[in-house]
Amino acid sequence: MDLQGSTVSLDGVYDCRANRRAIFNRDMIPNIPENTRGRKAPKRGRKLLFDPAIFEERFRTIERVFAWEDKFRRLLLRFERLSPVHYAFKTLA
Repeated sequence: MDLQGSTVSLDGVYDCRANRRAIFNRDMIPNIPENTRGRKAPKRGRKLLFDPAIFEERFRTIERVFAWEDKFRRLLLRFERLSPVHYAFKTLA
């Protein structure tokens, strides 16, 4: 799978120079909101790339999947020992 040029959208907790550099080195574009970490003055230097529309799309898709899994605890904890039964419950949900 070729991911060059794709956008990686992460939470503000992952806002650090090392993460941004690792994403750039893999030819991807980081979309991470700036985490002020209690700063009173704005950060010096070039402004970081951040598109709120992409971040909102990520929230609607990924975070809703996590909420859906929490709603269906049986699927999350996987009580069924047999894989086909587990996938059947996922299909029904």
